[in-house]
Amino acid sequence: MNYNLIANSDERNEKIKSLMKSVGDRFFAEPTLYFSYGVNITIGNHFYANHDVMLCDEGKITIGNDVKFGPKVGLYTPKHPMDPAVRRTEAERVAPITIGNDVWVGGGASILPGVTLGNNVIVGAGSVVTHSFPDNVIVVGNPARILRKNEPQK
Repeated sequence: MNYNLIANSDERNEKIKSLMKSVGDRFFAEPTLYFSYGVNITIGNHFYANHDVMLCDEGKITIGNDVKFGPKVGLYTPKHPMDPAVRRTEAERVAPITIGNDVWVGGGASILPGVTLGNNVIVGAGSVVTHSFPDNVIVVGNPARILRKNEPQK
C-alpha cells in the first residue's frame, strides 16, 4: 500500500519512518512525502515536512534536529553527467546532502547534490541552493546567496 494513502497520520508517519535508515523522535510529514529509496535518509529529532516534499535519496541525505521543510521542498542527490554521450549510457553519479540543526527550508526550495547547510540556516521560499552555506545565515534566490546573518537570539 502507498504510505501516502494511509489516512491516520500517526500510522502514516510510522510507516514512513520504518522505510528510512534512521529517524529520531517527533517526526511528522504531511501527505505527500516522496523518496527514492528511504534507506539513504537519516533524520534527527523534531522534523516536520509540509505537503509534497521530495527526497531523491539515490545518495545519502542527512537531516539534523529541529528541521522544518515548507511545501514542495526538494532535495536532489543525483548528479547526471554533463556530456550527452555519457548520459545516454544511463550512468548516474550522486553527491550527498547534509542539513544541519535548526534549519528551516521555505516552500518550493530546491537543494542540489553535494550541498551542506550549517546550523540555523534559513532558505527562502523558491530558492535554488547550488552550493554549501555556513551556520547562521539566511539564503535566498536562484542561485541562492547569503541575504544576511541569522544570529541566534540570546
